[in-house]
Amino acid sequence: MDYTGSEFYDNDANFAKYMERRQWQENANDTLEKPVILELIGAVQGKRILDLGCGDAKFAKDLFDLGCEEYCGIEGSANMVQAAAAAVKGYNASVIHTTMESWQPLHNTFDLVISRLAIHYIEDLDSLLLKIRQALKPGGSFIFSVEHPVITSTLQTSGTRTNWIVDNYFIEGYREQQWLGGTVQKYHRSIEQYYIALQQAGFRIDYLRESNPQRKNFSTDETYERRLRIPLFLFLSASK
Repeated sequence: MDYTGSEFYDNDANFAKYMERRQWQENANDTLEKPVILELIGAVQGKRILDLGCGDAKFAKDLFDLGCEEYCGIEGSANMVQAAAAAVKGYNASVIHTTMESWQPLHNTFDLVISRLAIHYIEDLDSLLLKIRQALKPGGSFIFSVEHPVITSTLQTSGTRTNWIVDNYFIEGYREQQWLGGTVQKYHRSIEQYYIALQQAGFRIDYLRESNPQRKNFSTDETYERRLRIPLFLFLSASK
């Protein structure tokens, strides 16, 4: 069975394998994605933050440690919502069980909207960006990461790879991947298409980053040098 987004993580076997992978010492989320997201976010003291596709919401603790005032997570997977509720217990935080497609924003509410490795599951990006802009206060920021388009153009079976294929790069659409023992679909679009979509939604684009590895985030030279070969993630920061 093919899954997209939250459906994939509501398969208990997929969910268990994903949570196990996140515990790996040099998992790409922590060595490549998180450091850049934190750099782009910067100071969060006193901010109200919305996290779209928040997963297990463990990132909320990092944001509260940095001084954020309020956190709200949006998550479509029931398994992830259960984990997220436990992660934010005791904080000024909430997690809403709904998909990004079904989410209805409160206007001019958040200082910052973030989304980490979730938007590459979304087909109708234009509608989502309009809702995000509505949810932001004037001057607010939207910062997100996605799997890099050179990866999503030609998704390959997971595992340690020694080479990569980039093909059909400018053909937008869903791609199927065998991952964690299951089948998942991710929506491919080019860097240019992400950039133009933000502009057309009325955002000012502030930064574009890629997952350029930093040696300090790795415990072994082998993994660091392998990560230098190809960008795994794309990051964009925009403001209202």
